[in-house]
Amino acid sequence: MSGVRVLVGTAKGAFILTADGKRDKWQVDGPHFGGWEIYHMKGSPVDLNRIYASQGSDWFGQVTHRSDDGGVTWDTVGNEFLYEGTPGTHAWYDGTPHPWEFKRVWHVEPSLTDADTVYAGAEDAALFRSTDAGQTWKELPGLRGHGTGPDWQPGAGGLCLHTIILDPSNEDRIYVAISAAGAFRTIDGGETWSPINQGLNSEYIPDPEANVGHCVHRLAIHPSKPDTLFMQKHWDVMRTDDAGDSWHEVSGNLPSDFGFVVDVHAHEPETVYVLPIKSDSEHYPPEGKLRVYRSRSGGNEWEALTKGLPQKDCYVNVLRDAMAIDTLDPCGVYFGTTGGQVYVSADEGDNWMPIVQDLPRVMSVEVQTLP
Repeated sequence: MSGVRVLVGTAKGAFILTADGKRDKWQVDGPHFGGWEIYHMKGSPVDLNRIYASQGSDWFGQVTHRSDDGGVTWDTVGNEFLYEGTPGTHAWYDGTPHPWEFKRVWHVEPSLTDADTVYAGAEDAALFRSTDAGQTWKELPGLRGHGTGPDWQPGAGGLCLHTIILDPSNEDRIYVAISAAGAFRTIDGGETWSPINQGLNSEYIPDPEANVGHCVHRLAIHPSKPDTLFMQKHWDVMRTDDAGDSWHEVSGNLPSDFGFVVDVHAHEPETVYVLPIKSDSEHYPPEGKLRVYRSRSGGNEWEALTKGLPQKDCYVNVLRDAMAIDTLDPCGVYFGTTGGQVYVSADEGDNWMPIVQDLPRVMSVEVQTLP
């Protein structure tokens, strides 16, 4: 029987949760890197035993790890992330110029075709690539250098490149999202980049319809429709059907259109999941009810999925990298909270159960479907 391996990054280490295809009985392994903040970990779709993990610390800096045996053992790999050329400046919170300074890797994205190639999204915002399984890293400088970089400003969490989407139909097309600069696209493998923020409206910036400056929280795509992306913005759930050339809002009947996560059903490209959060100052579910919302029509019409989730006195948050979906049938949906819970639905969101309830603050959740 097929199974799943759920990779959970937390504020005090990494945890690996495994189950068979029923997804009702779980084995918990960890913490790996106990006491350390694991921003993100993700497995290679080419080699399921290959997992990359990003460990960050304000005191000790960035440490990148790789496992070649499914997370049983780990090796520290390359941790030199250098901006190409003279880094220059970006805009600070008050609009004044501020030098680019590497702080940490927020997101790792293994290649869809080569287990030794992996991308890293950094703070201050930049995209790096390794072609030797993480031993060395090289910036793709066309992103920062395409012209708008000096105008990028940090969001509340910093100037972070937190989302990397590799187009499964075209290896030269990559989408990234940066808080708080917006979404960007390359069609030549990362040499040149363009902002793709037409249609976004952000009332908290001087020009609400500016080319850059939007606080995009997350992007999601279905491999069968690579021109269609869904976006959870600081406020608003958005959709594009032309690879980002234009966006329109699909928040519809959500109780709040603020949130951090968005993801797409494994087999139904028009089925989308979000988890509304009350506001940008109150990072917890509206009314204290933890509700995942699902749209089967690509947005606008949303249904609350609550069975098995706390419906009173729940004041956790769900961070941008903390939702994942497996490829079993029916597909499983997973998310982790800042309260240390990781939930699973083995039936596409209809019913939920906690896998674990007492982990540290969950930073990220990814899932691998195992043979």
